[in-house]
Amino acid sequence: MVSTQSGDITLNAPVAVRGGEQRTIRAGFIPLMDASILIAAAELGFAEKEGLRLDLVRDVSWANVRDRLAFRQFDIAHMLSPMPVASMLGLGSNPSPTIAPFSLGRGGNAITLSLRLFERMKALTGLKDDASALANAQALAALLADMRVRGEAPPTLGMTYPFSSHNYEFRYWLAAGGIDPDRDVKLVVVPPPLTSDALAAGAIDGFCVGAPWNMIASERGTGRIVAAKQDIWALAPEKVIGMRPDWAEANADTVARLIVALDRAARWCDDPVNHDALAEILSTADYIAAPKSIIRRVLSGEFNLDAQGTKRVIPDYFLFHRGAANHPRLDQAAWIYSQMIRWGQTSFSDDGMEKARSAYRPDIYSNALGRDAAIPDVVTGSGYEGFMDGQVFDPNHISSYVERFPVRSNPTTASQTADI
Repeated sequence: MVSTQSGDITLNAPVAVRGGEQRTIRAGFIPLMDASILIAAAELGFAEKEGLRLDLVRDVSWANVRDRLAFRQFDIAHMLSPMPVASMLGLGSNPSPTIAPFSLGRGGNAITLSLRLFERMKALTGLKDDASALANAQALAALLADMRVRGEAPPTLGMTYPFSSHNYEFRYWLAAGGIDPDRDVKLVVVPPPLTSDALAAGAIDGFCVGAPWNMIASERGTGRIVAAKQDIWALAPEKVIGMRPDWAEANADTVARLIVALDRAARWCDDPVNHDALAEILSTADYIAAPKSIIRRVLSGEFNLDAQGTKRVIPDYFLFHRGAANHPRLDQAAWIYSQMIRWGQTSFSDDGMEKARSAYRPDIYSNALGRDAAIPDVVTGSGYEGFMDGQVFDPNHISSYVERFPVRSNPTTASQTADI
């Protein structure tokens, strides 16, 4: 149920009920597949069953979403998982307190390089088509060294927002291959729907973004997918539902109803039986406006890595509900904080750690869902491993964890991508 399009916002007045709580919720979203749960809750009656109306507003950039939530044009928003953490730390050009009581699942990101850049990597290093994400990063490092010898400018790489999983995952992948993201390449912000077009136009040489835009670039013949989120850290947090703390407090019953509706929508999205119907909804102009065939394949984790038909299947490329995928975990907020420290966006302090963790609200999630909100032991027991470089995250020793990385920056020397 999309009431408006980005750039032409006409907001309906909220519907008040007893106690002054809203039952019509204005929700901003970006056209990405990880908005599926929010879209399904609106389109398939899950919100309506809880007595709610979701007014979805399609937007184009994360900065817009951040500002419209802060300025009360949105009540809730589809947000990058680091955005609430950054807001509680006072980072960015317009920080406003934001909390995340619900995660929209895991997976969905990938890194794509221009075909021209990838072919040069192959020619220089003998890189194979089925090379690992780490091997691809190391081949890019070799090419960058060769480019410096030749006096060539470093490539320009796009990510969606300075405080984003895409920024941190892109940097993690580059650094694992021996590339300094602040010195060896140029990182710029590109809104998700524009990444494939920017690559095709030669404005950027690669990008990290959520589905389906990586697949769009590969099937156009302009890009080659070289790494997926699962290669970097399969349990990395992705998108969340963000809201202002004061709004959540004033609408506590509405928030609980919303979480119940989102939980049911997440279960529906996770069932492969429903993926044809989900792809049909997402492909429309109101939502992602991309070919249904591509969306359907991405839901199955079936990738065409390039236009030559090189394929890869990633099981559970999207996890909408299973494995506690909707639980806003405090250790995930801590990992996000560690990456902000690693890349010079902030420095460690006990107060900073407390503020970072305060962005995620498992208490609100658990109060709404009760017994259904429990985290499986398999997640809590193994969630700190599985990184592409073999590192093990310790949320109780953030400073020493960050210092173990040979490639990192700090607040006084980092050349950060400007916030917008």
